[in-house]
Amino acid sequence: MLIKAFVVGGLICVAGQLLIDLTKLTPARILVTFVVSGVVLSALGLWQPVVDFAGAGALVPIVGFGHTLAQGMERAIAKEGLTGIFSGGFTACAGGVGASLIFGFITSLLARPNSQS
Repeated sequence: MLIKAFVVGGLICVAGQLLIDLTKLTPARILVTFVVSGVVLSALGLWQPVVDFAGAGALVPIVGFGHTLAQGMERAIAKEGLTGIFSGGFTACAGGVGASLIFGFITSLLARPNSQS
């Protein structure tokens, strides 16, 4: 399973690097493209087989974030109706976003900043 995750996650990273090297897209646009493609592929039912195959290799990269948003919205719409569009993605991603904020804060307390000049 680890090799599958490594290969799939690595291929996603290679795609991102190729977009950086071969196009004039900014990193922000590439990021948005990956998130949106995760949402679209999930909505079409095409990303879940990749997740089943690669596990964290398909969930950890930014495409997996889009997949998680789509899954959360899908569950919230089934439970709450149309208003689930507005809350489902936030609910599904709250743990990961919260953890990143907490660990980022802890890191900022422990790290020594270097002058950029």
